[in-house]
Amino acid sequence: MSDAPKRIHYDRKRHTLAIEWTDYSTELSAELLRVFSPSADARGHGNESRTFPAGKRDVEIEAIEPAGRYAIQLRFNDGHDTGIYQWRYLRELAQDQTALQGEYERQLHRNNASREPNTSVIKFHGG
Repeated sequence: MSDAPKRIHYDRKRHTLAIEWTDYSTELSAELLRVFSPSADARGHGNESRTFPAGKRDVEIEAIEPAGRYAIQLRFNDGHDTGIYQWRYLRELAQDQTALQGEYERQLHRNNASREPNTSVIKFHGG
């Protein structure tokens, strides 16, 4: 399952990365790729739990660079560029993207944050 894809294409209008392997094809949003970056600063160091960045709905991929024969490195327009996305990890993201998106949105909600750039969610309690 660590085979390199035969094609990778970024759709700038839709903000999606299309990946084709010989046996599987998928599309991943730039937002999901940014939020689930495999970099240490995004995942947390040591025993820290992952904290998701807010405001990434409109994030874009600016560059895709090969990282050896096993991965790509993505550079996003918010300055994040430290994640190395191995082929296996990209497949895992693709296969679990619905659950991962839900996990991301639930954590944002718990933190009164939003997917929208520069937006906070304010909850008013009736009294």
